[in-house]
Amino acid sequence: MSHASTAGGPTVFAEPTAPVKAVWTVNLSLATLAVFMAFMTPIQILLPLQLEHIDPHDKNDALSLVTGLGALVAVLANPLAGAWSDRTTSRFGRRRPWILGGALAGAAGLSITATQHTVAGVAIGWCLAQAGLNAMLAGVTTPIADRVPVTQRAQVSGWTGIMQSFGLVLGALITTLLITGVRSGYVTLAVLTVALALPFVLRHPEPSLPRALRPAFDARAFARSLWVSPRRHPDFGWAWLTRFLINLGNALGTLYLFYFLADAVHYGDPGTGVLILTVIYTLCAALTAIPAGVLSDRMGRRKVFVVLCSLVMAAAAVLLSLFHTWPSAIAAAAVLGAGYGIYLAVDQALVTQVLPEATDRAKDLGVINIANSGPQVLAPALASPVITHLGGYTGLYLTAALVILVGGLLVNRVRGVA
Repeated sequence: MSHASTAGGPTVFAEPTAPVKAVWTVNLSLATLAVFMAFMTPIQILLPLQLEHIDPHDKNDALSLVTGLGALVAVLANPLAGAWSDRTTSRFGRRRPWILGGALAGAAGLSITATQHTVAGVAIGWCLAQAGLNAMLAGVTTPIADRVPVTQRAQVSGWTGIMQSFGLVLGALITTLLITGVRSGYVTLAVLTVALALPFVLRHPEPSLPRALRPAFDARAFARSLWVSPRRHPDFGWAWLTRFLINLGNALGTLYLFYFLADAVHYGDPGTGVLILTVIYTLCAALTAIPAGVLSDRMGRRKVFVVLCSLVMAAAAVLLSLFHTWPSAIAAAAVLGAGYGIYLAVDQALVTQVLPEATDRAKDLGVINIANSGPQVLAPALASPVITHLGGYTGLYLTAALVILVGGLLVNRVRGVA
C-alpha cells in the first residue's frame, strides 16, 4: 500500500472519501463491544462482589477507591496512548498494534485482578486493566476519523456507539446467567476482550506512517501537545464541553438508580429493576442510533440532532424527578435511551469533524474521551450533596436535566459544523 497520494500528501493523513464496507463496521463494532464489556462489567458487577467478600464492612468506600483510581488512570492513559498511536510507524499501521496490544494488556490486568485478596491488590490489578483497555480504546475510536468519509460517519458512529450499552447488558448477562464466580467472570471477560478484537486487527489493513513523517521526540513538546487550546481551537473546545456536560447529566441520572428504586420507588428487587431498566434503555438507544445517524449523514447536519437528544434526555430526567413510580421509571428509561442513542451516533461524528490536526487524531480523540470518563469521577462528588441538601432524588434529577440541557444548547457555539 502506498504511503503517499498522487497529490503529494500522505495517504495516512488524507481525509477519507471511499465508503467503508459493512464488514469493516461490524468488526470495528465488535472491538468496541469488547472494550466496553471489559470496562463496565467489573464496575457494575464483579468489583462490588469481590470487594464485598474482601471487606464487607467498608465495601462502599473500597469500591469508590478502586473505581476512582481506575478512572484517574483512564483520564491519563487514553490521550497518552492516542498520542503514541499517532506516532507509531509499524508496518501494521498506527491503530491495529494498539488495539491488539491494549486488548492483551487489558486482559492481563483483568486476570491479575481476579486473583487478588486485598483492596490494594484489586486496585493495582484494575488500574493495570484500565491502562490496557484505554490503550485499546484509543485504537478503536480513531479509525472512524481515519477511514470513514464524513457522509457515512454518523451511521458508523451509531453502530459503534450502541456497543457501549450492549457491552454493559451482554457483560451482565454473561456474568450473572452463564458464568458463576467472580474469578471465572474476569477470565471470561479477558478471553472475550482479545477474541473480539482479532477480526478487526487481522482483516483490515491500514496505511503505515512513514518514519520520515514522525516528528523527533521531545518530552516537553510531547507533554504540551496533550493540551488542546480552546482559544486556538474553539470548535474543539465547545464540542468537548458539550460532551462533558451531557455525560455528566447522564451519569447523575444513572449513578443512584439502584438506591432510587429501593428508597423512592420501593421496588422489591432493585438489582433486578436496574437490569430491566438497563435493557429497556439499551434497546431504545439501539432503535434510534442508526436511523439518527443515517438521517444526519443524509442531511449533512449534526448540531440540531445534539440539541434534540439533549431535550429528550432532559425530559426523561424531569420525569424521574416528578414521578417516583415503577411505570414512570420504565418510561424514563425508554425516553433516556432514545435520546442517548441519537447522541451516541451524531456527537461522535461531530467530534471527528472538529479535530485540530489530521496528524494528531488519536491524541485529540483521547482528550475528547476525558469528557466521557471525567464525569464518572465528578458525578459522585456532586450527587451526594444534591441528594442531602437540595431536595433528594427530585433535586438530583432536576439537576441532571439542567446539566444535560445546557450541554446540548452549547453545541450551537460550534461554528465549523452544520
